[in-house]
Amino acid sequence: MVSEHERKIEIIRTWMAGQHIDGLYLQTAASFAWATCGTASYINTASTYGLGSLLITPNHKYLITTNIEAPRLEKEEKLSEQSWESQLSPWYETSNKVADLSHGLKMASDAPFPGAKDLSSDLARLRANLTPEEGQRFQELGKLCAEAMQSAVQFVRPGQTEYQLASLLSAEAESRGVQAIVNLIATDERISSYRHPLPTAKKLDKYAMLILCGRKFGLVCSLTRLVHFGLLSEELKRKQDACAQVDATFVNSTRPGQTLGDIFTRVVAAYAQAGFPGEWQKHHQGGASGYEPREYLAVPGSTDQVSVGQAYAWNPSITGYKSEDTILVGKSRNVVLTEIPGWPVTVVDGIARPLIMIA
Repeated sequence: MVSEHERKIEIIRTWMAGQHIDGLYLQTAASFAWATCGTASYINTASTYGLGSLLITPNHKYLITTNIEAPRLEKEEKLSEQSWESQLSPWYETSNKVADLSHGLKMASDAPFPGAKDLSSDLARLRANLTPEEGQRFQELGKLCAEAMQSAVQFVRPGQTEYQLASLLSAEAESRGVQAIVNLIATDERISSYRHPLPTAKKLDKYAMLILCGRKFGLVCSLTRLVHFGLLSEELKRKQDACAQVDATFVNSTRPGQTLGDIFTRVVAAYAQAGFPGEWQKHHQGGASGYEPREYLAVPGSTDQVSVGQAYAWNPSITGYKSEDTILVGKSRNVVLTEIPGWPVTVVDGIARPLIMIA
């Protein structure tokens, strides 16, 4: 029986043949995890690059790393079971392994590298075409991220700093084996001021937004939830309802064969119909998910097509409000991977979208 990893290498080599390249050098942690079915090559979770890399040719697949990282990668991450050919160097020496192994080959890479064509954009799209096994892992990750968010929100109280809210969210994610690689928090007026709010020492008065991009198995799920202490203003209710309409348009439109450009056109119209025509220009709207929070973004005119098995994280926002979940595209319907059971929702065009939790 052919393993998932063997099928993944076959996919990569078929793609290489179509690109007319002899060697593919994978440097980023995202590509490393993708090619190895979920292995972690990093020790610094904030780094784009790991401490191991991969070189794939038509006849070989090499693991290139140091004597420090090799034992963990080979044994704990089980790369020896995938039959990677280890090429090790002492940590204190500059390695020329890649140059030696790729001599005379027509090379490409997922990041800049001397003598190699940078095909990072193409590889992001290849990574986004998930295998059935990756789809199953995505579903598991989505549940864990949803659980972490739900648990964290239960402990949110006025008077806490944004740092404290971030620590709640991180603790709940990490306790489930999920790395909070994006952990953004805003309270009160900062929700309207910043689309990407790094947590600060500001204390919560009434309104908090928690944003999580959680990583496990190399994959990344994204979701946002909001909690409010006391009754909502009419303005905030209006924004919430409008954003739900836009978000439902995203979810219903993300179907096999549709281009992201066509989806974007429908969403821009939904913003206008909801009474907020310019808001889509103030923040990106999301895109395909995989081994990065967004492998690539949806933009006007994009010809990228949706296919069965892909994951998308959409994040429409209207100043002072945001909606975000990760979905998996199925043959007959889409599944919201980060749905939180019991969370208040509104149903728009058959799609349940989260509301602000009133505490």
